[in-house]
Order: sequence, then structure tokens, then C-alpha cells
Amino acid sequence: MDFALSPEVEALRQRVKAFVAEHLIPLEASTENFDPEHDNIRFDLLDQMRAKAKAAGLWAPQMPKSRGGLGLGMVGQAAFYEAANFGIFGPATFNCAAPDDGNMRVLEQVATEEQKARWLQPVVDGKVRSSFVMTEPHPGSGSDPAGMMLTRAEKVGAKWIVNGHKWFITGAGASTHFILVARTSDDPRRGLSAFLFHKDQPGWRIVRKVPILGPEEHGGHCELRFDGLEIPEENLLMTVGDGLKLTQIRLGPARLTHCMRWLGMAERAMSIARAYVGERRSFGKTLSEHEGVQWMMGQAAVDIQIGRLLTMHAAWRLDQGDKARKEISTAKLQVSETLNKVITTCLQLNGARGYSRDTLLQWMYRYAPQARLVDGASEVHRMILARFYMKEGDDYWRWG
Repeated sequence: MDFALSPEVEALRQRVKAFVAEHLIPLEASTENFDPEHDNIRFDLLDQMRAKAKAAGLWAPQMPKSRGGLGLGMVGQAAFYEAANFGIFGPATFNCAAPDDGNMRVLEQVATEEQKARWLQPVVDGKVRSSFVMTEPHPGSGSDPAGMMLTRAEKVGAKWIVNGHKWFITGAGASTHFILVARTSDDPRRGLSAFLFHKDQPGWRIVRKVPILGPEEHGGHCELRFDGLEIPEENLLMTVGDGLKLTQIRLGPARLTHCMRWLGMAERAMSIARAYVGERRSFGKTLSEHEGVQWMMGQAAVDIQIGRLLTMHAAWRLDQGDKARKEISTAKLQVSETLNKVITTCLQLNGARGYSRDTLLQWMYRYAPQARLVDGASEVHRMILARFYMKEGDDYWRWG
């Protein structure tokens, strides 16, 4: 087993680290650089940073070179995304942030050439943003879209008419292009279909931006209503009944790219704690010399490394053409829990300073809980892994 990155990927990783250190981390020091609505980088600063990233050749790592991206495989993306999110503005700057990241990926995979030209390329170029419209309030779909989705698309002539209710739609308030999943039949396996629509089309509206605990992606997490949205046939993605399939194609790699980014954030939290415990003195020595502090730092470092290995293994499996469902669920469960534990540990090690707004730890602490909820709650992934184990038995731990 060779755990080394290729020289090309390692060089790219170092360039990303240098860019983050030089251009992005300095912006985090002032609250004036944060958009107060989203607690994220201001739009004007983001545009400036994106221009610099493009000029540095660090743009859209997941997209083919023919589309202006870097054409990285999943292993290369794992290295890139981890380095990118050492700065909290990194993913948005390099155009590898959710939800655009997953939307670009699935459109590149399943859309027609005409659909790619209209709906994908502007997102790759950074000209527009996009959203994935699936989650619904009770009694609609959450973790069980196939069984519980209520939003319906009815075929009327050459158009589909959509009526329904969605919520927690990430980025909707700043998006131009949308991928919508709706029910088109009551077939238990092929009852859902996916469509593309533009923000300026009539027949839908943003009810509100749902207020959340922590910082969020630009555009917030919105509640939407559909009252007769008309979608032409050419904006159907794949074929009728392929909505669940499209969702599975999108969400597998998307879960893993979340892990990649979260690892970078956890490492940044550790770097903040490391600097503080290395200089803060208590009872005649630095905090880092106290055994209790060493236990906390050591365990956090171990947890991050476990997450890195699981994430990279899942990325490698995807690069081999495997769906890697078990490996992705394992990584998603481990890394989401690790992010929360590590940030809590680092905040504790910083004492009152960690609880204040003098460091990014409070920002991370408010952000982290969503990791255990998005793209499958931790409990859902435990259920998935239990099913794999019951089916595979001792072969659950096979190599290869």
C-alpha cells in the first residue's frame, strides 16, 4: 500500500496551503470582512479572491480541464479540499464549496451537452450559483425521499407543472440555477424525477430564510413554495423516474467532499489550540507541558488522522470505479463526529479566549453541529453500516 500523494498532487496541495495562508487567513481577522447575513466572506471580497484563485490556477478542482477546472480525481480532491478549508473562506474561493460542488459534479455526470452548456458551465465559471432542492418539512421527505416526498410534478402537454413545499435548501437565496427533485409517480423505486429551473421563472417563491445556529453558505437555508412552476421537457434530467438515482449519484461523492473540507477545519482548530497552549503558562509551565492537556491534544490528533485515512480510502475506492457506499458512510460518520469533538476540545484548551470572538473557534463551534445532520444524519449512517455488517458478516472487514 502506497500512502504517498503523487508529486503533482502534493505540489498542488502546497500551492493551496500557501494561497490560503497569504490571501484568506488574513481576511478572517476582521469582522468587517464578514457578510453579517451569512457570517461568511463578503460577496465583493469573495469575487476578488476568486479572481486571484483563477489567476493562480487553483479553480474548480473537481471539474475537467475542458471546462476550466483542474480535472482532479477523488484522491487529488481529498488533498486539495482539506488544504482549502484550513481557511474558512477557502472552499468558496476555489469554487469547491457546497452546494455548487455537488451540483457541478452530478451535472457533469448526467446532463446532456445542451444542458451542460446552459446550466453547468456558468456555475463552473463562477458566474452564477446553484441549489439542490430536495428536503421537505414534515410530513414530506427528509432521510426517506423515495417513500415520503410530497412535492409533485405533473405532465401537462409538453411541460411539467410543479406544486409543493421544500425547506433547508442551501444557498437558495443567492442561486440562479436549481436542480429540483419531485414526485412524478407512486412507483416505490422510480417515483421521483429531477428537473432544472431558473430563479426568474414564475410559479415558485422563497417563503423565508430559515434562521440557523451557525454560519452558513451564501444564500442561506431557505423554505420554498411551488405553486404551478412550469418546467419544459428539455429541462428534465436523465429520464422520468431517475430522480432517486440522480440523488444517489450526487450525494455519495458530496458526503465525502464534506469530510475533506471538515478535516481541514478540524486541523485549523488544532493549529489555533497548539499556538495557545504552547505559550500560555499555568502553575509554572506552559499548558502544553501539562499531562492532561497532552491527552486532549493527542486524542484529537488521532481522531483527525483516523478521519483522514477513512476519507482517503473512500476517495481511492471511488477512483477505482466503486460506489464505495460503505466506505463513504464510515468516513461521513467518523469525520462529522470528529469535527465536533475536536472543535470542542480546542475551545476548551483556549479557555475564555476560545469562547470569545477573538478566535475562529466560536465560529467553528456554531458551524460544526450541522455536520452530524447534513447528507444523512449520523444515526442513518450507523443504520446503513449495520445493514452492511449483517449482510457481509466477517467479510465486512475484507481488504480490497
